[in-house]
Amino acid sequence: MESPLPAPTTSLTPQPTTLPAAQTPSSQPPTFTFPSHFSFPPFFTLQPNLTTLSRQLALWSTLIQTYTATQHIFRLSLSDAPSSPLFHNPSIARRLDLLSIRRVFDYMTSAEGDRRAEWVLPGSGSRKKVEASAIPNEQKNQVIVWWRRPEEWADAIYGWVDGTGQRGSVLTVYELRESEEVKGQEWVGMDEELFRRCLEVLVKRGKAQVFGEVEGAGVKFF
Repeated sequence: MESPLPAPTTSLTPQPTTLPAAQTPSSQPPTFTFPSHFSFPPFFTLQPNLTTLSRQLALWSTLIQTYTATQHIFRLSLSDAPSSPLFHNPSIARRLDLLSIRRVFDYMTSAEGDRRAEWVLPGSGSRKKVEASAIPNEQKNQVIVWWRRPEEWADAIYGWVDGTGQRGSVLTVYELRESEEVKGQEWVGMDEELFRRCLEVLVKRGKAQVFGEVEGAGVKFF
């Protein structure tokens, strides 16, 4: 008999959980509260009924987005995923297997999954977008998790620039990513390649111009 699953939520706010605090990985500075269904054994087995599976995949997607946002993670490795506390609950002896994790990632890269993830293909960095069905499984090694879309990151970056009175100024990519001035901003820790993709959104909007290709490159905001 198929086990019922809770309805998915679009909120990125973690839900209450029965997991003890000790289950939160000590290597991660921010505390993360897992949702209650993380202690529900059937959650770790993809269900055969398509309607239930769709709901289950949505729940996993929300959990992944919430966890990576809380822990400030921007990429996930498929090979490392099964050992991550995100996919393993030792208190109920359950772990999402590798094939199921890949299925969840595929869902997150799809339109149904709201394009909240993107497979990184060998030699293409993070710029080449290809549907999951067209990518050989052996090339599916890493995903970008868009817990904020590039457009949302662009809004946040521009909001900080505007709020600090730096429109018309030229700032380096390094200053925008790692300086003391941006300490505490959500994009701190994002790798340069992804950060530049967010800047490209502002360039297309006519709100920024990027000079140069290295991290010392300047960015002028309008």
